[in-house]
Amino acid sequence: MQPKLTELKNKLQILTVPMQQLESATVTVWVKTGSRNEDEKVLGISHFLEHMAFKGGRKYSSAKAVSEAIDEVGGEFNAATSKEFTQFYVRMRTKLIERAFDVLSDIVLSPTLDQKEIDKEKGVIVEEMNLYEDTPTRRIWDLWEQLIFDGHALGRDIIGTKATVTSLKNDDFEKYRNKFYYAKNMLLTVAGGVNEPEVVDLANKYFGKVSVGDGVFNPVSPENGKPEVRLTTKKVEQTHFIVGYPAEPMGNKDRYVDAILETILGGGMSSRLFTEVREKRGLAYTVRSDFDRFIDAGYFAIYAGVDTDKGPEALKVILDQLYGLANKKYKVDQKELDKAKEFLKGHLALSLEDTRGVNSFFGYEQMMLGKIRIPEEVFKELNKVTVDDIYDSAKKLFLKDKIKLSIIGPYKNAVEFEKILS
Repeated sequence: MQPKLTELKNKLQILTVPMQQLESATVTVWVKTGSRNEDEKVLGISHFLEHMAFKGGRKYSSAKAVSEAIDEVGGEFNAATSKEFTQFYVRMRTKLIERAFDVLSDIVLSPTLDQKEIDKEKGVIVEEMNLYEDTPTRRIWDLWEQLIFDGHALGRDIIGTKATVTSLKNDDFEKYRNKFYYAKNMLLTVAGGVNEPEVVDLANKYFGKVSVGDGVFNPVSPENGKPEVRLTTKKVEQTHFIVGYPAEPMGNKDRYVDAILETILGGGMSSRLFTEVREKRGLAYTVRSDFDRFIDAGYFAIYAGVDTDKGPEALKVILDQLYGLANKKYKVDQKELDKAKEFLKGHLALSLEDTRGVNSFFGYEQMMLGKIRIPEEVFKELNKVTVDDIYDSAKKLFLKDKIKLSIIGPYKNAVEFEKILS
């Protein structure tokens, strides 16, 4: 699997990953902007614009026309917004792949942005907010990021607020698009049964007239604050909490060590946390760990959904595992290390069997870091990691003066949890 990078005259980069054995392909348009780029008056506009793109453009002038253009050839389409990027994709048979370029260029480059449609969609997004608010397993992650990135743009909810979303006008979208939707701030990835010359020709035809642009995004990095517990009191049947620490940004030199550390702790049903918290003690239905990285910051987090009476006990068990690994109380042997490496290799291999996964693997780092990684490089770097590397990573990461805890539960105060952290 050899990706090929091409740059059009307007500086738009095209990343092609030929997979000739496939009868389908995915075309993804990436834009390097997300919620952290938004002005406070228009919070949520990145996500809202994603919605509006599918309301139609100049050629496919309605949501029905967009849907029919894809449905009538058995294709799939969707989009996603993050803190730092927005993406739109279409997946379909390679023989009809020009349709994907045609539709994507229309809705991404020339969305109608009709004010009546904007006003209607406001109600949809408000209901989406209500859904998240009523879904603790989803809402806890927003609250966690508000805590770990307190006062910083990375801590804002991607969906925005009801006040900002309901106030948006057509002109707000046009200004935002003019600021970020230009060729040097975009990337086009195509993976599947295609060849590079064909992809470049289609990219030129449908995206070759996008303005070059000259804007530069210089992120202001968040600061690491003091240890903190933040409780959201809510009558729920199950307590949800996330405990974690600040971590290095994407592309850092210890990324492979950290990935294995995270896998040992919370990757899969044979991980340490799953075994200790769920299997041995029955304290939680779900417990898992996660690294999330941004261009200039990151965090390591552990989520658990537990019986409300057992929240403090579950937290104690989790912290014991973290600090026990950092001080070598709980040893890592070669067998466990090798298992974690193979776990990561296997998951990567499976993700690369899907053309959307291929676009994500190659496209994300090319857009954010300007670098292409191939799977063989990942495997090689994982193989280099030693047991001592794992101990060193845990010792650097699990610092009591950096810990944060976010909770949704029916508690009057967080005193018991605060005592555990201290």
